[in-house]
Parts: sequence; structure tokens; C-alpha cells
Amino acid sequence: MKSNTKQTEKDTDNHYKLDSKDIAILKILQQNAKATNTEIAQKVHLSTSPTFDRIKRMEQQGIIKQYVTLVNNSKVNRGLMVICYVSLKEHNKNAGTKFIKSILEMPEVIECYSISGEFDFMLKVVGENMERYYDFHVNKLSQADNVGHIQSVFVMGTIKESLVDI
Repeated sequence: MKSNTKQTEKDTDNHYKLDSKDIAILKILQQNAKATNTEIAQKVHLSTSPTFDRIKRMEQQGIIKQYVTLVNNSKVNRGLMVICYVSLKEHNKNAGTKFIKSILEMPEVIECYSISGEFDFMLKVVGENMERYYDFHVNKLSQADNVGHIQSVFVMGTIKESLVDI
């Protein structure tokens, strides 16, 4: 039996080649992850079965990583946002792994990036207020193994917050 859903091919850089229907489905899901299969199918002009198959394929291939709910931080008493730049004392695999493990256990850290340049990591931290951030900085972040230097930048306002443009 032949499937109506075409298989996504990989290019030489291990990226998946998405057609216009796949891209349209992804854009809909980025705007509303709760959209039903029927709603998506109608918007991309496919029947529900091929639409479902395409979504499942993109999930299995890791194109769709997960479904999330974006929360308004200020409405849940997390109105303070801080970008923390962290440099490590030692630069080896074991030391880096220990630092990453400690960051993964800190609920205040909502994003963590390994970066190049003067610092090794960039953290996005949210908290209730300056007092709570100070407590986090002094008693958690600066106490993590191998932390050399921390620079905190306080977010004054959000100008643009968007999703990946596919």
C-alpha cells in the first residue's frame, strides 16, 4: 500500500527538506500548538489523514521538538528577567559538564546557551524581584562548580519576542 505522505529527504548537511505543506503546518503549529488536526488540514488544503501523517513524521524526525505554553512572566510573579553571562575557571569537558548539570537543576534559569567570546554561557533567568535574584546569584549561581565570572544584565523591556521564521 502506498502512502499519500511523501517521505522527507535529508540534504547533505543533515537538514530535512520540507515542502510548502510541511512549512504551512509548522507555521500554524507555532502560532497555535492546540490547533486540531482538522483545523490544520483545512488551512493547508489537505485531508486530515495526510496532515496527521506529516505532523507525526516531523515529530519523529525531531523537526518538531515539543509543544509548549508560553507564559506571561509578570502575570505569574516572575517579572524580573536577567541575562547572565558566565565564564568558567577551567575549560575542560568534566568542568563544563558539572556546570551544565548544576544549571539544569536551577528552575530560575529558563534558557542556557553555550556561547563564544569573553564568556562561556549565556543564561536567561527569571525571578520575582531584585531580592530573589540577589539570593539566586549569591547562593546558587556563584556557588556552582567552576564559575569564574558572572555579568548580569537586567532586561528593561521586551521589544521583540518571536518564533523561528521557517
